[in-house]
Amino acid sequence: MDITPLIRSDQQVIVSYAGGVFKVSGISYEHAIIVTPDKTHIWDIGNITDVSELEIAHFSYLIENSNEIDVILLGCGKNMVFMPQELKLNLKNAGLSIDIMPTGAACRTYNVLMAEGRRVACALLLE
Repeated sequence: MDITPLIRSDQQVIVSYAGGVFKVSGISYEHAIIVTPDKTHIWDIGNITDVSELEIAHFSYLIENSNEIDVILLGCGKNMVFMPQELKLNLKNAGLSIDIMPTGAACRTYNVLMAEGRRVACALLLE
């Protein structure tokens, strides 16, 4: 019995992450990215690799598209870190609730939720 979920060919699947490169649906990205089922967006955050350096302005794409997203995952690198309380509060006031987790877990969780048909976004920092 095959239990592999059926995924439309036009959906964005996170295939791998290694050596500072994300591979999404056959395309490699050497930048921080935001992945949704419909598209992969270059996340314009400069050289930021630490959650503590992020500001509310860095989440403008997600805020602008929040009516199309139910779940937002933030991949923070190899190790779990916490988002600064002020940023978390500012994002909540902007209508966003973000689950932060190590990058590998964020990629796997995104793929499962996307395959279930959920309206999910995954913001991934480079290490």
